[in-house]
Amino acid sequence: MKKNMGTADRAVRTLIAVVIGFLYFTGKISGTLAIVLGIVAVVFLLTSLVGHCPAYGPLGMSTCGKSGDSAT
Repeated sequence: MKKNMGTADRAVRTLIAVVIGFLYFTGKISGTLAIVLGIVAVVFLLTSLVGHCPAYGPLGMSTCGKSGDSAT
C-alpha cells in the first residue's frame, strides 16, 4: 500500500477524530449521529495512522509532496 496522505492531511484527520470523540464522551452528540460520526472518526484515525486513504486512489488524488523534491 503506497502512502497517499501528507502530514497536514493526517493531522487534520486525527484532530477531527479527537473532536468527535470528545463530543461523544461529553454527551454533546448521541443516537444515530453519534454512531455515524463514531464510524467516521475510526476511519479517519485508521487512515491517518496508516497514511493511505482508499478513496484517494480512484480519484487520482494524493496529498503527499512530490517524491523527488527535497525540502530545505
